Amino acid sequence: MDLGSDRRGVDMGPSAIRYAGLEAAIRATGRACRDDGDLSVPRPEPLAREDSAGDTASHIEEILSVCESVRDRVGALIAEETLPVILGGDHSISIGTARGAAEAAEIGVLWFDAHGDFNTPETSPSSNVHGMSLAALSGIGSFEGDASSATNLDQENVALIGIRELDPEEGDQLRESDINVYTMAEVDERGLANVTRDAIEQVARAHGGVHVSLDMDVLDPTEAAGVGTPVRGGVTYREAHIAMEQVATLGERLRSFDVVEVNPTLDTANATAELAVELTASALGKRIL
Repeated sequence: MDLGSDRRGVDMGPSAIRYAGLEAAIRATGRACRDDGDLSVPRPEPLAREDSAGDTASHIEEILSVCESVRDRVGALIAEETLPVILGGDHSISIGTARGAAEAAEIGVLWFDAHGDFNTPETSPSSNVHGMSLAALSGIGSFEGDASSATNLDQENVALIGIRELDPEEGDQLRESDINVYTMAEVDERGLANVTRDAIEQVARAHGGVHVSLDMDVLDPTEAAGVGTPVRGGVTYREAHIAMEQVATLGERLRSFDVVEVNPTLDTANATAELAVELTASALGKRIL
């Protein structure tokens, strides 16, 4: 899905990740794996877009409709005791993935991202929903009371990791929230392994397991060029693997995993998709030895 962004190309992310060998990489960790294919997403070309900021969320009805399908599929897979790995697409898909994970139980959420994704239609400078997904899940602003987006997330069980670019009002909303925010300044000071370990300890208190959302723009653009909203000063290649190796310590507490914002049109030789495959494999238990 690329309805949540104003930059085209992330709709090809799932194909690029598949082409980079995701299924084989998962099988190499010792897990059984099946590809359930794609969910249907409307194309943005014939859809009207709200380009002006202020109380708007572009394509919100279509996005929430797709996210309902994502929610249902994720919830069904979890009910089958299967671990869903969901490929984006822009980060608005996580409105569906996290809701599906939270259908039957209270969950924790680990959110790796350069951005806070905590804008609302009232605060967003762009009206792009991929920058509102966590706010929608939290039910703030005009998302309050919206049964098609909000879930039963306890903000104390949510951790943002790698944050380094926030819009002004978005930052204010995060400061007022109970969400655990680990900025890149803290990562620099303490190391990503320690930060991720502390974040996991915080969010894994939820008895229903943990949903992990990996936005590839958490990495520095020198490591992952093929993303729509790159921000300098991000996570290095090895730091990203260390973080995903920490995710793997969740074991059966890992309830669902999504990887988003791979944009092949901005990439070189599919390198960002290949890195997404590597990191997903690390999160699922791949080790050097």
